[in-house]
Amino acid sequence: MDRDMLLKSLTELDFMAVDIGLFLDTHPTNKDAIAAYNKIVKAADTVRVKYEKIAGPMCSFRSINRCEDAWAYAADPWPWCADANYSISEEECC
Repeated sequence: MDRDMLLKSLTELDFMAVDIGLFLDTHPTNKDAIAAYNKIVKAADTVRVKYEKIAGPMCSFRSINRCEDAWAYAADPWPWCADANYSISEEECC
């Protein structure tokens, strides 16, 4: 996967983790949800390591330096820039 595909995958996985985490707030003993949450978090961590290996750290407070351009992420599009966001067609939303 290239940088953009990894970032999109990580965005999706992190969204799923937050969503299941919210479900677990009201269903804290749901074993299926706990298993799904743990699986998604592990998958997101795997993708995050791959992304950071080729693109540098995602944030300054939780990432280990895994490339020579440790602060290269500052040159990437910021979250409020259009280039940093995905557009979703109506067909994908339905």
